[in-house]
Formats: sequence, C-alpha cells, structure tokens
Amino acid sequence: MSDKAPIPEVNSHVADAVKGNWVDTRAPEWTRPFLRLSRADRPIGTWLLLLPCWWGLLLGMLQTNTASWHDLWIFFGCGIGAFVMRGAGCTWNDITDRDFDGQVERTKSRPLPSGQVSPRQAVFWMGLQALVGLLILLTLNTPAILMGVISLGPVLIYPFAKRFTWWPQVFLGIAFNWGALLAYVAHTGALQWPAVILYMSGILWTLYYDTIYAHQDTEDDALIGIKSTARLFGENSRLWLYSFLILSTLALWWAISIATTGWVTYIAPIGFGLHMVWQMRQFDPNNSQSLLHLFRSNRDAGLIPVLFFAIALVL
Repeated sequence: MSDKAPIPEVNSHVADAVKGNWVDTRAPEWTRPFLRLSRADRPIGTWLLLLPCWWGLLLGMLQTNTASWHDLWIFFGCGIGAFVMRGAGCTWNDITDRDFDGQVERTKSRPLPSGQVSPRQAVFWMGLQALVGLLILLTLNTPAILMGVISLGPVLIYPFAKRFTWWPQVFLGIAFNWGALLAYVAHTGALQWPAVILYMSGILWTLYYDTIYAHQDTEDDALIGIKSTARLFGENSRLWLYSFLILSTLALWWAISIATTGWVTYIAPIGFGLHMVWQMRQFDPNNSQSLLHLFRSNRDAGLIPVLFFAIALVL
C-alpha cells in the first residue's frame, strides 16, 4: 500500500467510538487522526490493559504487607504506561491490519483504511508512544524492566494471530494481562506464584470479554477469512463464555488465597464473577450494540478486585 493518503478527514467519527468523546469534540483537529489511531476515543482498551497492572501491584502489596511512595508512582505510572502502550499496540495492530480493516464495516472508518493517516505517519506515531512507555519503564526496578522488554514479543505477534489460529484471543490475553506480572514484580522484586495465577485469571477474562467483542464481526470475518473464538464457538459461545467466567473467577480466588489471608479480598472474586454473570444474562450474539455495551462493562468488572484489594490494604 502506498504511503500517500488522502487529506485527513479530521472530523471523521470512527464507527465504534463512544459518541461525543473528547477526541471528536475537544482535541485539537490536527491531533484527532492520531488519537483515533491510538483508540483514545475508545478508552475501554486502556482500562482493560491497566486493570491487571493494578491487580498485580495491589496483590503484591497485600502479600508483602508493605507500601511505599514508590508504589504510588507505580500505580500512576501504570496509568500513563497503559495509555501510551495501548496506543502503540493499537497503532501496530492497525498498520498490520489496514487492508483487512477496509473490508469490515465496523473498522473501515479507522484512520488508516479511511486515509486520515498514512502508514509512514502511523509508524512514527507508534514509535513516539513506545518511547514514552520506555521512559516510564526505566523508572522501575531491573526485574520489572526485563518483564517489560519480554512483553514486546506477544504484542508484536498478536495482530497476526487471527491469520493462523482460531484462538487469537489467547494471544491478546497474553499481551493485555502482562501488566499483572510486571507491576507485581515492580513492587516485590521477584515473580512468584500468586502473580502467575493472577495472570492466568486475566488471560481467561480476556478470552471471555474479547469473544463477546468478536461476535460483532463474525459475518465480515468469515468473508475475509479472519479467525476468532467467536467464529469457532458459534452457537456454543454461551457455554464457552460461562466456562471462561468460572475459570477466571476461580483463578482469581486461588491467587488471593496464596497471597493473603485477609477476608475482604475474597469479596473481589465474588463481585467479579457476579458481574460477568449479569453480563451473560444480557448476552445476545446477534445484537451488535448490546455486545459492545457488554464488552465495555468489563471495565466495571475489573474495577471490583481493585476496590476490594484497596480496602483490604487500608483495614
């Protein structure tokens, strides 16, 4: 594909963005195509990348029963890092998928297939965001820096996964939940079983919510040959989603049981699981608007463990 692109249509709204989002209404016009490329107009992805980081940090603090001012920086640093690295990852994803995205109704309005940004501009923007993420990473301890470097592998592989496996959501889960390991190590200095099991809970959670998300595109994906768990499971999706829900909740409970004995923390997996049960009661694989709403509601599901972990630290 040529690097030359039409003059950016800076006021073009992306189809699956939140209506009236700050990018479309408040951001300077020249920044809008780049912020859309980073999905800044769709903040749910940043939340889903950030929440496992907070899980890992707080669980590490509960396990060691220690807290410091540096932990406060890790907490906020994870927020900045999640924003820029999610943006870099989405930019990389759109660079690799720009030809496919132009064939899918929901994604053809994205900056690259619609011509708002050229591939060359996208590569530069990706590098800039990754640089900010690197600067934040370098403020952490050496084991956490090493974990951050290793995380680049799954991030680079994920956009290609849907071309060779029916389980691309596994690769997304590996990449999106890496922060649970990194933030835990940033606090404790070493990787231990509670973090590994917490990480598995996050991967199962990603399989759950991204299968819901992928149901929006099953018809288009079938036409262009893109694989997903939504297509693989088909009419059995409800059963698979309940399986991921249960296993993710149990893994979260298991990680907590190894790390701490505080009773408040056990409310976290209960609330987490019940929220997903509520989602399943609304699940309709043929209603795209409902699917998008349920996918976005996983921010609230993921905040429940954060809330009860934080309460347990205070008590």
